[in-house]
Amino acid sequence: MNLRTGWCEGCLRTIDEIAAWSTLDDEAKRAVWALLPARREAFAMSGPSE
Repeated sequence: MNLRTGWCEGCLRTIDEIAAWSTLDDEAKRAVWALLPARREAFAMSGPSE
């Protein structure tokens, strides 16, 4: 987990999203997936993790 962003450095989900993933319905999963492109861009701009 990246301390600065709170996202997993591999999948870019939050710990809450990861923990809930198996119980989320398809609509909720798609909502998380929709966030990932912007997170990927922000993560790339943030530099190395602390």
